[in-house]
Amino acid sequence: MIINWANEARLDLREILSFIYDKNPQAADNLEYQIFEAIEQLVEHPYLYRVGAVAATREIVVHPNYLVVYRVAIDHIEILNVLHARQQYPNNT
Repeated sequence: MIINWANEARLDLREILSFIYDKNPQAADNLEYQIFEAIEQLVEHPYLYRVGAVAATREIVVHPNYLVVYRVAIDHIEILNVLHARQQYPNNT
């Protein structure tokens, strides 16, 4: 399966890593590695991770503080969001 990133997910990831990098570059590098390692598993095992809070999504708990939200489609996997666990998700406002 092909992995596609939604623009919002790319921006989410960039912002999170930039914020962490300013405080601890090694922690940012480690988190980035963990995220991409987890996502790579989706190619062979798209249903490996838990059912998501939003219908038709799944969630990877990459680290106790960070989630990757994705959707499995017929011919690809779409990464929808990368979130800090404290963010309100789904956004019901």
